[in-house]
Amino acid sequence: MIAVIDFGSQYTQLIARRIRECRVYSEIFSCYSLPHDIPVDKLEGLILSGGPGSVYKTDPRRFRHFFALHVPVLGICYGMQLAVQLHGGIVKHSAKREYGRAAVTVKQSPLFVGLPRTFSVWMSHGDRVAKMPRAARTIASTDTTAIAAVQFGNIYGLQFHPEVRHTQYGRRIINNFLTRICKAQKTWSMRTFVAQEVRRIRDTVGTEKVLCAISGGIDSTVAAAITTKAIGRNLYGVFVDNGLLRLREKEEVRTALSRRLNLRIIDAKKAFLKQLRGVKNPEQKRKIIGRAFITIFETEAKKVKEVEYLVQGTLYPDVIESGKGVVPSAVIKSHHNVGGLPRKMNLKIIEPLRMLFKDEVRDIARVLKLPSSFIERKPFPGPGLAVRIVGPVTEQRLRILRDADHIIREEARTLKKYRDIWQIFAVLLPLGSVGVMGDKRTYDSVCAIRAVTSEDGMTADWVRLPQDFLAHVSRRITNEVHGINRVVYDITSKPPSTIEWE
Repeated sequence: MIAVIDFGSQYTQLIARRIRECRVYSEIFSCYSLPHDIPVDKLEGLILSGGPGSVYKTDPRRFRHFFALHVPVLGICYGMQLAVQLHGGIVKHSAKREYGRAAVTVKQSPLFVGLPRTFSVWMSHGDRVAKMPRAARTIASTDTTAIAAVQFGNIYGLQFHPEVRHTQYGRRIINNFLTRICKAQKTWSMRTFVAQEVRRIRDTVGTEKVLCAISGGIDSTVAAAITTKAIGRNLYGVFVDNGLLRLREKEEVRTALSRRLNLRIIDAKKAFLKQLRGVKNPEQKRKIIGRAFITIFETEAKKVKEVEYLVQGTLYPDVIESGKGVVPSAVIKSHHNVGGLPRKMNLKIIEPLRMLFKDEVRDIARVLKLPSSFIERKPFPGPGLAVRIVGPVTEQRLRILRDADHIIREEARTLKKYRDIWQIFAVLLPLGSVGVMGDKRTYDSVCAIRAVTSEDGMTADWVRLPQDFLAHVSRRITNEVHGINRVVYDITSKPPSTIEWE
């Protein structure tokens, strides 16, 4: 296996993911891990992630044990600077910072076998290597950064990020490190992952009964399917109708899943809406919803009896944005099943998909032969329509948003590019808009349409929808949905925005 050492980068999981795409097994470890935390007998190589820190502001010697494991090391960004500093080089603050695309020129090295001499890479750094270790040589440079890659002994360093899609040949570089330098075995696959998770869940819970939080989306469905393979009918699915669902969602879930597992459907609309009454802050909404879910699951656990575990379909982007990764990072938003959970719970959490991205979950769904209707389903936030209503949540505003969202999703299925769209949905804004209908003045709500493309949910771009499509959807919404008299289209990417508005 390849160990990825996390120094707090938002891209650490992307590194592990690129390794898996090369069919090599990888695991992520905290930079504070000790030598005995890493299974050295299985270790074929080490990759050090980037990070927000500067190596000259803290003592880097506390990390020197990573270079004593007698395996090849690849340092990326901060990881490269750490390797240089610990081996006699010097890293300084750079007067010329480098962010975004840059043209890199490379020299002969096992890392760059089969690559052109010049290509585009993605930079994100404010520090630079000012002096190289004695035995090191420069193997890449840009116009701004003279030392963009280094090599000495079995240690390699890249100032740029090969793990992001913006770097040309990034996957080839990682593959060269794995195969040419580490001689890693290509034995990893999604089938392997499923088998490992089945064993892990079975070893964890034994013959005990387990609850699974079912949302009707692909994440919770795949988590339930994996757990069912592990413990069979001892898994009890709990689907909560919290009043924040899309149109006819409960009926669709009942039809699709009631034959696949023990499914309990809980009507909790009044309880959720009561707790959300008057709440405007999106973080508060998420925490209220997270606590309300857990209260219901704990109640159901008592009814089933002898239940200690709750399975959730948490994905890695949820973990990252909630600041709950291997090394804590900035909180972007508290996902209700990560940052929204209460500190004290009577149930232990099992998250089979915690280290995966959405498209990887779709791959597992295909391995498990789940219905295509689930595989192709667009992501839907755990807090539901509550975070697509900007401002207070009321039954009337939910009715308005639910009707508008249904029209958008219905019409979107007619688009040729529908499969390529990551998400397309409606957002109800806290704005009043003057309009005219039937020669009368109206003052109603504004609806925003959001449609994005993405690979993993970490970054996203807005979809260039046809103007005729937007015009048709706008007409339908303003004609059919009582309470909306204006429709706008969101043309912002992630970053700087998130996919959801709240």
